Amino acid sequence: MAGQTTYLELSEDDGTAHKFYEVTVDGDTLTLRYGRIGDHGQVRSTIFADTARASSAAAKKIGEKIRKGYAPATPGARQRRPVSRRQIVSSRSTAHQAPVLWRYRSGEAAFGVFVDDDVCMVGNEAGLVTTLTHDARVTGQFRLPDGVKCIVADAGWLYAGCDDGNVYDLSGKIPRVAYRIAPDIDIYWLDIFDGVLGVSDADGGVAAIDHEDEILWRKRSRGSAAWMVRCDEYAVHHGHSRGVTSYDWRTGREMWHQSTRPVLFGWQEEDAVYAGTSGGQVMRFGKDGGPQGAFACDSAVFSCASAPAGRYVFAGDNCSSVYCFDDRGTRLWKLGTGCGSAYSMQYHRERLYIVTTDGSLACLDASEAAVHAAQSGTIPSAVDVLAPVGVREVTPAAPVRTVSHRDDPGDDVIVECFDHRGRLRVRVLSPGYHEDWWVQFPKDIREAGARYLVPGVRVSERGGFYRAFGEIRRLV
Repeated sequence: MAGQTTYLELSEDDGTAHKFYEVTVDGDTLTLRYGRIGDHGQVRSTIFADTARASSAAAKKIGEKIRKGYAPATPGARQRRPVSRRQIVSSRSTAHQAPVLWRYRSGEAAFGVFVDDDVCMVGNEAGLVTTLTHDARVTGQFRLPDGVKCIVADAGWLYAGCDDGNVYDLSGKIPRVAYRIAPDIDIYWLDIFDGVLGVSDADGGVAAIDHEDEILWRKRSRGSAAWMVRCDEYAVHHGHSRGVTSYDWRTGREMWHQSTRPVLFGWQEEDAVYAGTSGGQVMRFGKDGGPQGAFACDSAVFSCASAPAGRYVFAGDNCSSVYCFDDRGTRLWKLGTGCGSAYSMQYHRERLYIVTTDGSLACLDASEAAVHAAQSGTIPSAVDVLAPVGVREVTPAAPVRTVSHRDDPGDDVIVECFDHRGRLRVRVLSPGYHEDWWVQFPKDIREAGARYLVPGVRVSERGGFYRAFGEIRRLV
């Protein structure tokens, strides 16, 4: 495929689709151009380690589009026509409106959401990642090379799973490639615990991948396409079309399986796993696989979450409604979102944050008083958040800042990249560290023989390797 361009189009007679997708490989660079037929469209380029990887990534993209109905075409043969967009949401909620405090419209359907004490983040299908404060102020925005499937936290690190097959570390000033997933794994969702990724794919498979991109194990589940994957210190919990299966994270040995209706998204607490199903239920299982109850909704469940320790359980269905249950399964309320169906959600301090089919990140007041008022028809006036002008594009393999070499790094740590049996590894050179432990380090800036200065390295929770943190500078 090197040096070749593949041009595809999807054009339907009813006017619901009229778009193109162009894939070009030039050496180690993959360039994607896409948009409505007749427009120039958007252009994004990604640099890979070599031509083979760029070609593999291109083949994956072409396969994805062909499965969605695209077909080879001749540029210019079809003419531009007026925009006519397909409605994603199957139907509108008939419930009372939820008490939405504020809403940020990202512009494309959104799956990725992350919330902690300091920030709220949303990542959408256009690769746009936006950071907001809890009082609805946009503090940052950048674009990754492809659609963002999820945003997940692992100790002090934050990662975004991207449709280009990479997982980006968002913890620093510039997103860096933390993992490169095998090109034949069509990522649907991922989770991470102590550097080990659990990845579910479009074919219903699941894989565990370590901090050096090496596959610990890979399984084909009992079902087909699967979204849900949740990781903890003992297991990878996988939801697919025939239920939920739990695997030992080290070996991939099946620990337990529970049959359910097809599983979409899932959630976990310390002692329980939650699976939202197409049958309109959220199923709860203990980490030993024992059934612990069901939470009944009125339509297929797209997403679910819980309050700490499972005190409340939340769900979002495909009819733009959200639900709340107590821990015994009693439905406490059902309310309409007003901004599409919730693809993902997270509860934080009496607020429910949802990302939706219309690309919104919405903050709902889930307090008892606010919900009671909403059920009576009284809701706050939602604030529509405005995004800043201009989006920072992320350049793959952006160079790091250089500093002069010094013998005394102070409190910083010196690490070195070197070739180990054909693979680039990173080890600590500063005294007092294990010489035979690798360092988890961005893949896109590794260069054999290069030395770097980092604020520190931390031992992984399970031990055996270090994780670099803070701003990375190259020693010259």
